[in-house]
Amino acid sequence: MRLHVVDGTFELYRAQYAPRPDRAAPDGMDVKGVVGVMSSMLGLLDDADEQVTHIAVAFDNPIESFRNEMFAGYKTGEGMEPALVAQMGLVEDAVAALGITVWSMDRYEADDALATAAKRWRDHVAQVRILTADKDLGQCVTGNRVVQVDRMRRRVFDEDGVRQRNGCNPASIPDWLALVGDTADGIPGVPGFGAKTAATLLTRYGTVEAIPPHSSDWDVKVRSGIRLAQTLNEMRDEVALYKRLATLAEDVPLDESLEDLRWRGADRESFERLEKRLGGMPMRPRRWR
Repeated sequence: MRLHVVDGTFELYRAQYAPRPDRAAPDGMDVKGVVGVMSSMLGLLDDADEQVTHIAVAFDNPIESFRNEMFAGYKTGEGMEPALVAQMGLVEDAVAALGITVWSMDRYEADDALATAAKRWRDHVAQVRILTADKDLGQCVTGNRVVQVDRMRRRVFDEDGVRQRNGCNPASIPDWLALVGDTADGIPGVPGFGAKTAATLLTRYGTVEAIPPHSSDWDVKVRSGIRLAQTLNEMRDEVALYKRLATLAEDVPLDESLEDLRWRGADRESFERLEKRLGGMPMRPRRWR
């Protein structure tokens, strides 16, 4: 038995900006993203390799979260394409019509819901599969019990895969993001720290707090160590904040039990109502409740 947890916000962005023809509903509304997400989820449910038995999809709605209270520069919904914003409520209804549990995040982020689910149920299923390309979720990867799946590139990252991709252990991903920054989330990072340098230090010391303040005490080789150590020391408070921003919450109040996440088929009435509103669907569910 596997648990699939999906980053729905990522799926919506991916579908809306995919190199496919635009799609409008009979009322003229742009529904390219919604139709794309529904097609993606139907394809996942039909994928014999994925063997979906239990599934949930998490969405950011709105984009802002408690992290915006911590840091003014954190990502917001400002500048989002209005056509995309208009689909954020509809896509949740569409995924729910497929019989899939939807987690609509307000104060927390979708990533926090996925992290909470991975921690809560990783010992109760054969594998938790986190479906997103977002490197943030690498911190949740545990052996081969919790893995990250990049469906676009058809890649699966277990612990060794995260180490190969990021150069450090999954537990050090928040520290790695604090040092190198994350433009998608508005985390600035520390000037001078590239991915390789950060990974080298974190592989040796584990956390940013454990990195010695003086480069003469570093027993790994990095370029411009004196300058980097000085910059890091001057920015210790900022780095601590960036790490908190990058650390996913694992205590989101999700109401469902694992059994509630079992996929039993789509709701025919809800699906056909959505299908009519969207002006048709290229695929239909293989199973109805």
